[in-house]
Amino acid sequence: MNYQLDFTPVFDGFHDLLLGCLGTFGLAISGMLLAIVIGIGGVMLRESPLKPVRWLVIGFVELIRNTPFLVQIFFIYFALPLAGLKLDPTVTAIIALGINGGAYAIEIIRGGVQSIPAGQREAGYALGLRKAQVFRFIILKPALRAIYPSLTSQFVLLTLTTSIASAISAYELTSVSQRIESESFRSFEVYFTVTAFYLVISWVMMRIFGLISARCFAYPVK
Repeated sequence: MNYQLDFTPVFDGFHDLLLGCLGTFGLAISGMLLAIVIGIGGVMLRESPLKPVRWLVIGFVELIRNTPFLVQIFFIYFALPLAGLKLDPTVTAIIALGINGGAYAIEIIRGGVQSIPAGQREAGYALGLRKAQVFRFIILKPALRAIYPSLTSQFVLLTLTTSIASAISAYELTSVSQRIESESFRSFEVYFTVTAFYLVISWVMMRIFGLISARCFAYPVK
């Protein structure tokens, strides 16, 4: 085997790869924010006294968790235009990531909410708080503290899932690397570099989540 390594195309496209990293961060953070909104909203609806609403949330969670993300993003991008709704690839990727992450977030957050003793809820009602206020002020923060490691692990996975958005040409790291590879035919060099980039991205996301944990969920020092 006389294959000669040549990282010249990688060096030439390094600026584009960095921009691709920013695109990946943008998709990941936007998808996470949407997932958190869907997760918290879904948990509140899951606690609804109306059985059809609860079954709707359960059905949503099961549908998303038991179908591939690639199928979901293709459905949003290719099927919705048939209904007259044409979305930009980046917007499609954000919505798909948010929906996918939100389905997992619902179950993770629900587990945290159920871990809160019923006595704390009853104490909130005894103080005259409404159900939404009890959820916000008494249940949500302790629940988030309990499930924060699981939630952040899911969000790191969601960050890596952004690579699938290259299938609809959303601007992110994998789509940039595919273009460089198709122009240079240096597959090993390009994807070796991209692997290193994704490792750095994952490390940065974990550091960010660690700082948030220390800032927002650390127990007070006695």
